[in-house]
Amino acid sequence: MNRSEGERVAIYARISQDVSGKAVGVADQLEHARTFARGRGYQVVAECSDNDVSAFKGADRPGYREVLRLARDGQVDRVLVYHLTRMTRNRVERAEFIDAFHAQRVNVSESQGGDYDLSTAAGRSWVDIQGALSTWESEIKSERVTASAARRARAGRPSGNLGYGWDKHGTGAAATWTEHPHEAAVVREIVDRLLAGESLRGVTEALNTRGEPAPNSARWGKTSVKKLALREANVAVRIHHRGRPDEERFEGCWPAIVERAKHDKVVALLSASQRRTNGTARPGARRHLLSWGVGECGVCGEKLRAVTRQGRYGRPIDIYVCDGKGCVGRVEQPVDELVRDVVIGRLSMPDALDWLLGDDDEARRWAERVDELSRRMAEAADAFADGAINAEQLRRITARLQPDLDDAQRQRSASVVSLDLDALRPLAGPTARACWDEMTVAQRRAIVETLQMRVIVDRGRPGPGFDPETIRIEWRSE
Repeated sequence: MNRSEGERVAIYARISQDVSGKAVGVADQLEHARTFARGRGYQVVAECSDNDVSAFKGADRPGYREVLRLARDGQVDRVLVYHLTRMTRNRVERAEFIDAFHAQRVNVSESQGGDYDLSTAAGRSWVDIQGALSTWESEIKSERVTASAARRARAGRPSGNLGYGWDKHGTGAAATWTEHPHEAAVVREIVDRLLAGESLRGVTEALNTRGEPAPNSARWGKTSVKKLALREANVAVRIHHRGRPDEERFEGCWPAIVERAKHDKVVALLSASQRRTNGTARPGARRHLLSWGVGECGVCGEKLRAVTRQGRYGRPIDIYVCDGKGCVGRVEQPVDELVRDVVIGRLSMPDALDWLLGDDDEARRWAERVDELSRRMAEAADAFADGAINAEQLRRITARLQPDLDDAQRQRSASVVSLDLDALRPLAGPTARACWDEMTVAQRRAIVETLQMRVIVDRGRPGPGFDPETIRIEWRSE
């Protein structure tokens, strides 16, 4: 009888990436190990595996941890693997399992290779050497992948497919992209409708109602609509290391499908919407023009909210009331009509669009400044990579440009008007009142918020009737 017969063994299998999702690689490794164990008369006491888990990246591997536990508890005499690289490919884990197996006199065998006696210095050294070579191979591959990704980013090439809005032609480094005539139009429609004051829910419902095919899904959702509107790819910007301290932006090699000014506006709009959602916004706020954010109590400064009360003859009446102590209250309809008349009157003035365009021009100037500074920093990084400047020179360039870039980004954000001027132009002509009446409450609120109006309701005399003198309207600084 062979002295190894009857040894208690644990089988371990692992693959780093399971493309098929069927764990075929793991299944094959286990079958090889079972055949190997039967041939030697081993007693298989456990089978452990980790599917689609990289050992090099140090991800948690429950199967590997179970093998270590069995070894440390003295429940196995040998571990079978397809190859030593399946066990571990980083230095820390390699030292861990060699020490644990040595302490308990547990050996390792490869079903497609050799046997390693970890009770001897030679056996431990061979395992360590093979592991070191595997780690070196993984690190070299990682460096190649990282360098390739950086080169691809600097060339403005996407890391994968651009997705909805473009057609791809060719493969690999020769691939090019053109605008998809229909999908790109849908993206622009989404941006335009949001900038016209429509809500995410309204845009989403409109797309689903008309049966517009959604990307990668049966129906459109608010989240997918928002993500589509916010994509930097829409303005042909390639982001490398998104969200990391070393994030970089490069000009993309594909055609932009949204104007840069509109993109900045929709980003500002949806960011502001998110702040309202996380802050003072309340359910149903967009059903009323002045509730939760626009209207204020002239006595205590609290926000106005809308309530429905029973009026004369039992008819329901919507009323704006102070959300604090109930200091003031006004019937909603005449207040909304007053605001409408003031907005239309202001936008009918000769300087109205010039007044608003000033912000657009300023935002455009700051956007160009951001692009210029980002380009200069990218050129400095390229110069360092090419050996034209040293690390100290790169540090000094970055230290000088980064504060200017941060300031330009703040100035750009502050000067963006988060509503498209195309939505305001109809209100500056003879059909202004009809256009206002055709808008949804959400669109009217978007215009009022863009104009940065404050509608302040003061106390009035008791009794019926509406006194417009008790309504104060303040504008942003002109």
